[in-house]
Amino acid sequence: MTSPIVAAAAGLLMTAGVLGIAFGVVRGTPEPQAGAHRSAAAMWARVTKRPAGVAGRRRDLLLAASLLAGLAVASGTGWLISVALIPAAVLGLPALLKIPKARDVVLLEALDRWVRTLTATLPTGKSITDAIRLSRRTAPETIAQPLGLLIARLNNRWDTRDALMQFADDLDSPDADGVIAALILAAHRGSNGAVATLGALADSLQAQLRARRLIEVERAKPYIVVRQVTVISLLTLGLAFVFGRGFFAPYGTPLGQVILSVLLSGYVASLILMRRRAAVRRRDRILVGAHR
Repeated sequence: MTSPIVAAAAGLLMTAGVLGIAFGVVRGTPEPQAGAHRSAAAMWARVTKRPAGVAGRRRDLLLAASLLAGLAVASGTGWLISVALIPAAVLGLPALLKIPKARDVVLLEALDRWVRTLTATLPTGKSITDAIRLSRRTAPETIAQPLGLLIARLNNRWDTRDALMQFADDLDSPDADGVIAALILAAHRGSNGAVATLGALADSLQAQLRARRLIEVERAKPYIVVRQVTVISLLTLGLAFVFGRGFFAPYGTPLGQVILSVLLSGYVASLILMRRRAAVRRRDRILVGAHR
């Protein structure tokens, strides 16, 4: 009984020491402009899809903590699979069970707010281009960067139609194409017809949003069910592992851990398949290359 405890403590201390040295070196030395360290960090971020900033550091700390937990479980029980299983569960399950929010819905919400801002500005006598410039101050974050590029092109004396066509390419969405096509027509007709056009466009966006939100509610139901089943299963297995160790005795052998790996891989594959089936299919655009 003493040997596993000593092995677990030694593994924890060694891992903590290595991580402490690594974090101390990273925090205590300036970031190099180029070289192996920067290349390794860039490769790590690219391969693991590490988020930038605080989210990335939090993810790395979570990974380190889960690795320590995996080493502790492996040292105390002999289940070597836990070294990979616990980090994979901690990082992978939340990502697989998270309900994805469709980009189309987020973009439609931003476009709806933006169009309503334009509609409120035009009755003051502003043109479409002037209203677009003024809308930058209250633009939703989703379209803030592409809108800034659009305004920069207008300020550089681009033709309004060409600038809006490029704006459509920047957004790269069939829903945005419909909005921008209406804006091009409104800019061509002048301020008198623009108010009516944008008002009708805003009403159309609201109807689309209602329909898309209902669809997203239906798409979320399988995720909710699978999440509940997964949580209940993990709690049940965890309690059984703590209080009924004999039930898991066959999985403690090398062959048993291979079988367990296959079973868990099959479950993960089913979650990935569910996400692929629930993913929104990309629709064709209507303004691609029209400005060229």
